[in-house]
Amino acid sequence: MSHKRIEDTRIPVSQKLSEIDPEIAWQAWQSSPESPWNAERARLLFRRGGFGASPEDLEYALKRSPSQIVDRMLGDFGGKKNQEFEQESSQIASSVRVGGDAERLAAWWLHRMIHSPSPLREKMTLFWHGHFATGADKVTDSELMFAQNQLFRKHAMGDFRELVHDISKDAAMLIYLDSESNRKSHPNENYARELMELFCLGEGNYTERDVQELARCFTGWEVRRKMFRFNPYQHDSGRKTLLGAEDIESGESAIDVVLRQAEMPFFVVEKLFRYFVCDELPPSKALLQPLVNRFIESGFKTESVVRQILESELMLSLWPVGKKIRSPVEFALNLIRGLDATTNLDRLAKALKPLGQALFFPPNVKGWDGGRAWINSSTLIGRSNFVVDLLADGNTRFHGGTLDEWVKSQRISSVDGWMEWLSNSLLAMPLKPEEKIRWKDQVSSITNTDLWRGALIALSRNARLQLS
Repeated sequence: MSHKRIEDTRIPVSQKLSEIDPEIAWQAWQSSPESPWNAERARLLFRRGGFGASPEDLEYALKRSPSQIVDRMLGDFGGKKNQEFEQESSQIASSVRVGGDAERLAAWWLHRMIHSPSPLREKMTLFWHGHFATGADKVTDSELMFAQNQLFRKHAMGDFRELVHDISKDAAMLIYLDSESNRKSHPNENYARELMELFCLGEGNYTERDVQELARCFTGWEVRRKMFRFNPYQHDSGRKTLLGAEDIESGESAIDVVLRQAEMPFFVVEKLFRYFVCDELPPSKALLQPLVNRFIESGFKTESVVRQILESELMLSLWPVGKKIRSPVEFALNLIRGLDATTNLDRLAKALKPLGQALFFPPNVKGWDGGRAWINSSTLIGRSNFVVDLLADGNTRFHGGTLDEWVKSQRISSVDGWMEWLSNSLLAMPLKPEEKIRWKDQVSSITNTDLWRGALIALSRNARLQLS
């Protein structure tokens, strides 16, 4: 099988993160004879900036530059294609919201992730859902969860400060972290603590006194008729001291104080680094500094950092390959998009739950831990079973037809050719020689005539399919 990798001489894939020069890392990647633009780099860009490459995406990408691919993944909000998609998505959303079931909202969102002309915006909407985690198990109103999801999409690539201000007044967030019951006689500290620890600054960059003072600033913030309302009668109007700033009175002013802290851009940029580049390895401040500088200079626009990461030497040198574990959503959608498939999205949403990622139901305010936490003996079996169930579901179609018809449309005529296609298209890293032999033996032992499905199911049992 192919899937051979060309070693990049500027940032070798074996180089330690601590040894990578920050100036080289964040330069815009340039094609060269030693490091050409190819299908492997295009697929990496679609995996990290979206939810995998469809055959159409890959054909488009090989004729374009990385910057043009990122433009495509961001989509053209004013374009006809995007307008038609938004109209279709709105109609689906209206139908699922009637029942008031947040689980059905997950099916609507999966439809967006699979079909949106702006997959990078959906990828960032998912990032913010995990960052400002809010669960429908406590916020039982699906309308509020839908509104929050739309809020994340609106600010997906915009000014982080505006997002923080808006999420602080979001009804679902107010309910989830008990801010709606924050009264001057009994200040509730939940949102104040999480705003600093989980959303903006990180642990150790504030004191308990700061939590208490910030909670006082948010007193009187309520939810009425599913919307934020400020109740001056329940607001502690006394002056507060927060993070060294004196005479703070309102919640809005307090948020600005939090956002002005020097640790804020480092905290946000590191989370973006982990989301797009690698799970486990902690980046140094020196490595993050160029991204932080870009974040600040752009007026804290998330798009500026995300673009620099995706188009960078570090990303497209292929150094990050295999250094992230696919989340359940990424695992499922990379498979669906790679095979140009459609399926029953209500079932798909439910199937993600035992794999550890039920959309709109994060486990707690910290969101999903991600990385190695996605994988254990149970979820590995679950992922393989997911592939079996997906292929067995009569609703699953491949470009509107059967898998056999689709494989033939790709001009694949042999099992060997199919295995090579699967390896190149679905795996981030090539199989080791012994893994290829074992996979070949597994496929050879299949006695029925459905070898296409059998080869894919056998591949789903390999741990390399979990890597991005």
